Amino acid sequence: MSKAIRWLSLIVLGLFASSYALAEETATLQPQQWQTIQEHAIPGDIPEIRGMPTQPELLMPASIPEQADESLLGYLGATDTIAFALFASLFGVIALFILFVVVNGVSKLDDGFSGKLIKRWSGLSVSVHWLGAIPCILLLLTGLVLGGGRFYFEPGMNAGAWTALAGLSSSLHELMAFPFILGYVLMVLMWAPKQFPASYDLKWFAVLGGYINFGKKQHPDAGFANAGEKLWFWVFALFGGVMVVSGLAMMFPETYGVTKNTANLMLVLHIVSTVVISAFSVVHIFMATVMSEGGMSNMTSGYCDENWAKQHHNLWFADLKKAGKV
Repeated sequence: MSKAIRWLSLIVLGLFASSYALAEETATLQPQQWQTIQEHAIPGDIPEIRGMPTQPELLMPASIPEQADESLLGYLGATDTIAFALFASLFGVIALFILFVVVNGVSKLDDGFSGKLIKRWSGLSVSVHWLGAIPCILLLLTGLVLGGGRFYFEPGMNAGAWTALAGLSSSLHELMAFPFILGYVLMVLMWAPKQFPASYDLKWFAVLGGYINFGKKQHPDAGFANAGEKLWFWVFALFGGVMVVSGLAMMFPETYGVTKNTANLMLVLHIVSTVVISAFSVVHIFMATVMSEGGMSNMTSGYCDENWAKQHHNLWFADLKKAGKV
């Protein structure tokens, strides 16, 4: 195992362990029990026995429960803003990309398809990609219902339909968390070694990968992963990790010793991560399926056309050629 994979392993484990560090000490209440009493016989016309508590003062908790963090409550109270941010991160970015494609067009292969295929991803990598991608899409869609459905879906639905949709979304959201976590961990560990920045990545960003076709076509240098793919990978690694940790903390609060303020913080982080991942996912999907002619086959068959490799990942293709693999 390379140094990169070992370091990434420590990072992922640290993300899971950090939820323990974020948890504060939980207030433990003393058990509510009847106090023992001391009996006193009182003489009179009708003799009676009265009992007095041996410890008449009020029993207090072993530790005082924490006060709610008003700033966190303020963020979470802006439910209409949260709903808008969630929907804009998905549908807003989709609308912008459609407009961009209509005005700018897509990136066609200059020399067309060669018909010669080059292996780019192993069968395992393709499987791991879809293991994480399919649950991720379902998590984003169900998250939209849970986070903003009350504003955008419920008004147009009857009570029964809305209740069914919300219940299904809640169950599916929790169910899809586990395959997503597995896919996330495997993707980060397996792909990190090829995602480290290089000097030529700045030139790629300077011309936005050559995808803007208003002027002269440009095909900036790129290795196995171009600068845009590297950016998406590290955004996914960071915010996906935050999403995993915050989600687990909310699903298993007793296991992680989560207090109410920690739970509120986890919810805020979960929402922020969702907005970021949702927006970047739309970009990623559009680039793979629409913007780059011939790009989708990378993650369906694991192979790409030789001309696609030359045009979009010229340095990687040159390395393959030098090694006699093409």
